[in-house]
Amino acid sequence: MTKRSGCEQCRSGEPLPFAFTMAFHPIVDLAKGDVWGYEALVRGTEGQGAGTILGQVDESNRYRFDQACRTKAIELAGGLFPAGDVRLSINILPNAVYEPAACIRATLEAARRIGFSHQRIMFEFTENERMIDVAHVQRIVADYRQRGFLTALDDFGAGYAGLGLLARFQPDLIKLDMELIRGIAGSPARRAIVSGVIGIARALGVAVIAEGVETPDELAALREAGITLFQGYLFARPTIAALPELSLSEMRRAA
Repeated sequence: MTKRSGCEQCRSGEPLPFAFTMAFHPIVDLAKGDVWGYEALVRGTEGQGAGTILGQVDESNRYRFDQACRTKAIELAGGLFPAGDVRLSINILPNAVYEPAACIRATLEAARRIGFSHQRIMFEFTENERMIDVAHVQRIVADYRQRGFLTALDDFGAGYAGLGLLARFQPDLIKLDMELIRGIAGSPARRAIVSGVIGIARALGVAVIAEGVETPDELAALREAGITLFQGYLFARPTIAALPELSLSEMRRAA
């Protein structure tokens, strides 16, 4: 799809052929004992999972969907946590950003309209599909960071999101894939790999979030490795259009 047809999608005003909303999942900072941010996750309006919604995204609506996700996440976040320094993390499809300056306009307008500081917004580059043009993604990351947004590479260590991409561009954060997390307490190999990734990230000035944490043993192993930012069912499950109740017992135990 050409840049012109992408612009036409966004300007057309044609509604998406399906409805969706967002669920929010906390990212906690155990060094501070508080919520660092919330990731906005696509859900159906009747509770359907992300796969049901993403399965309806194709070339005819990819750009409109990406823009609609950003706006929906900001609108909901503006009502749920409008003030303070808690971040909002939004997943974007890298191949749906045809031109950084053009595609960010609706995001900036939504943030201004809602009164939500764009400096509290983080964009996660998801790798459900291979990045067609990595140099283009480099330009997106550079543009967004220059504008004051945070950027993160999601599912690091799985699929296409690995060291090669990290060598090409350095986001503000990387999110370790849950495959590296699962069973790490009893796996010397996983502990060694995670330790190595943390060392690389520190050398590059990139922060690390461990996602998919489900057990106290996993949490303990990751904290021993030096991670302070966590996300997972151990702390809370995503809640549709609302902020989930955190497991305070886990927060206190980990403090």
